[in-house]
Amino acid sequence: MEQLRSKQELKTGWQLKQQDDPKEEWLPVKKIPSQVHVDLLANEKIPDPFLNLNELGVQWIEEKNWVYRTSFEADSTLGIITDLVFYGLDTFASVMLNGVKILESDNMHIMHRVDVSRHLQVGKHNVLEILFHSATRRGRELIEQHHEHTFHVRQTEASRVPVRKAQYHWGWDWGPILNTFGPWRPVFLEQYVARVDDVWAQYQVTSDLKSCSGFLYARTSSGDDTSYHVIMTLSYDGLPVFEKQCCVDQNGLAKAEFELQNPTLWYPHGYGAQPRYQLSAQLVKDEIKFDSQIKLIGFRRAELVQEHDEFGKSFYFRVNSIDTFAGGCCWIPADSFSTQISRDRYYDWIKLLVEGNQVLIRVWGGGFYEDDAFLDACDELGVLVWHDFAFACASYPTYPAYLSSVEEEARQNIRRLRTHPSVIAWAGNNEDYQVQERYKLEYRPEDKDPESWLRSSFPARYIYEYLLPKLVKEEDPFNNYHPSSPWGDGKHTTDTTVGDIHQWDIWHGKMLRYQDSDQLSGRFVSEFGMEAYPHLQTIQRAITDPSQQHPGSKLMDFRNKAFDHERRLLTYVVENFLVPSELSSFAHITQVLQAETMRYTYKSWRRMWGSTGAHKCGGVLVWQLNDCWPTMSWAVVDYYLVKKPAFYAISRALRPLDIGISRNCPEWTSGHADPTRIDTCVFDVWIASSMQEATVVEVTIRFISIKSGESVREGIIQTVTANPNSTTEVIQRYTVSADIVAGVGGKHQDPYVVHGTAKVAGQIVAVDTAWPQPYKYLDFSNRNVKVDVSSAKDTITVTADLPVKGFVFEEKVETKFSDNGFDIMPGEKYTIHYRGKEHALDDLAWRYVGSHLY
Repeated sequence: MEQLRSKQELKTGWQLKQQDDPKEEWLPVKKIPSQVHVDLLANEKIPDPFLNLNELGVQWIEEKNWVYRTSFEADSTLGIITDLVFYGLDTFASVMLNGVKILESDNMHIMHRVDVSRHLQVGKHNVLEILFHSATRRGRELIEQHHEHTFHVRQTEASRVPVRKAQYHWGWDWGPILNTFGPWRPVFLEQYVARVDDVWAQYQVTSDLKSCSGFLYARTSSGDDTSYHVIMTLSYDGLPVFEKQCCVDQNGLAKAEFELQNPTLWYPHGYGAQPRYQLSAQLVKDEIKFDSQIKLIGFRRAELVQEHDEFGKSFYFRVNSIDTFAGGCCWIPADSFSTQISRDRYYDWIKLLVEGNQVLIRVWGGGFYEDDAFLDACDELGVLVWHDFAFACASYPTYPAYLSSVEEEARQNIRRLRTHPSVIAWAGNNEDYQVQERYKLEYRPEDKDPESWLRSSFPARYIYEYLLPKLVKEEDPFNNYHPSSPWGDGKHTTDTTVGDIHQWDIWHGKMLRYQDSDQLSGRFVSEFGMEAYPHLQTIQRAITDPSQQHPGSKLMDFRNKAFDHERRLLTYVVENFLVPSELSSFAHITQVLQAETMRYTYKSWRRMWGSTGAHKCGGVLVWQLNDCWPTMSWAVVDYYLVKKPAFYAISRALRPLDIGISRNCPEWTSGHADPTRIDTCVFDVWIASSMQEATVVEVTIRFISIKSGESVREGIIQTVTANPNSTTEVIQRYTVSADIVAGVGGKHQDPYVVHGTAKVAGQIVAVDTAWPQPYKYLDFSNRNVKVDVSSAKDTITVTADLPVKGFVFEEKVETKFSDNGFDIMPGEKYTIHYRGKEHALDDLAWRYVGSHLY
């Protein structure tokens, strides 16, 4: 049977011009999807917005209107329907075909399908024009039109709030103001008689995982013609496991009940494999195949467990009956210009998560609903996805036209993402309840009447607690919904006993010490962070003037968008380290600072995973994995996918089996503190395991002088059984008094580290080191670090005579290390696998804490 549907992507042959200036010339557009800034840059009409101060020089673009146009030919046959399909128009767009307006759009997050059959000129060029209006100006106009609502914001200007567009386009505290226009997702010309619009499954896996049952659905355009049929097929490994021919009802819907015994389930990486079934729907009539659609789907049982316990109310994910500690990260759009993110680049990003032992990624609500390529990569590689709806840091309106647009947006994107097994949770927004708290907007948790919420000063509650959960229930009924991030059953967003929290008392807020992170946990920490510079190559690519390539320069400060970043970053640096002024050394110190923050937070909060029934902390997500441009930010991997040391610190802390050491950290910055005092050392040791079986571990603890590299006292060796998927406490409140270490009658004590190794079957699987604080009081001279590169240039061995803190290879785009940013202990060899370009090793550079002094 031959399929009677054709799709032609209108990818090339486009032009662009500014609408406001009649003398403006038409510029060639290389391809669609695209955005105005990208095309102006390609035509050398603007400087690169990512360099120097050029962001400021291109912001005039957002105040103008812009036109894209192309032409195409199309046949018209009796009975054939011709549609133009716009997968995404950014944002206020008037679409004309041969001089006739066929569409008005005001929502970036919505796709449009327009029947243009009667507007086509057969045998002639059909001219398609899309006029994009300034979203900034339209946003201001909408504010003026809706005085009934107060448009409160926590980031950037209020004109973004009534506009259904990626909110980060107005700038954020990590990204530039680059407000885009354009056909940002593909445009297709489609011709058909009848078509399959969508195919999906709604199913449940039983608690014993032995059965999967539910319904397969196909939505068609066959209208009320019930003579059509749909052949539904489920296949695994190339072989059909279910097939049924279904009638199409008068609404164009086909439905087949199915049941699979002993289904092959999809697991997150580290817990099992990621098999997927092929689901296909063929639309047929009188043995003629009119259309078909195929999707890959995975079956899994995913639960958000919120149960009362001794700590309050739990918050963690259970996947296929396995309680899963969700160590991972938050994700912002990977580029200020989303059309520059290729499928391969998405895949490379998600591969980093697997490489870094991260199991969950949270798609932040200030961007857009992520691309299919992003979700495909997560499905294939086994990365769980928590996806915010597209609301962030504002009090959003609820006038009827706005709510209607939001409903269409939500339905479309739930439908697009619901077949992806990686998507295990939707959240209503990012931090909008914190806006409610800041501005004291009306919110009474005991009021359960959604209509009354619309009349309050916080009407967006209607969206998050009524409309969106209703739509998720209708479109993807077995997925999880969470009203907001953070959110805890209507309690204050900082409540640590319920829901998730954003822990910004490190860096923001109280600017607490990262060393106290064990006191700052919650039931699920879905945001926290510490800033760091990227590696030198990235900085020099963004700031091209050598005279500006130093900490505190005008261009350096301009590029860092975080509020009060000068005061906050330097406070943490000065508190812990000696402050270098040379750029490469300063960048290194900020990277070690960020990595240390990750070590403390991930290890201490993962420790609180505890055991079954006692999961005090169910997950940790750093803000943030990535950047949308080259900058200094909280990202642990920079815009060019170059990893900062913090990435490796997270990877080590999330190993399937990890050792953790905590050590008392004195108040060294108190007004009359004695920096020479000798403190009693009190420390704990534990094993964190995500493995599903008990594991015998040999734990060795050494006490090593930082000055001499010798042991200052006898070590400890214990063999323990690490409980599966649990935290196993090995040593608690072990006390080493100062006189014991210094020796009876001793007058001086060398500072020392507490160094632990964990061995399984004789192999070291994890190490950890607890240092005396602060690092700025320690002498790191005479370390005698040696770096040896193998003749094959695929391994690097690092050794040192004395303990070394924060050894970092200077990474570049062309270098790929298996580990970085680690500590070195005497008597141990650190072997790093290398798979980058060989020539990049010719000028391999490295630093460690204190190395800039010598």
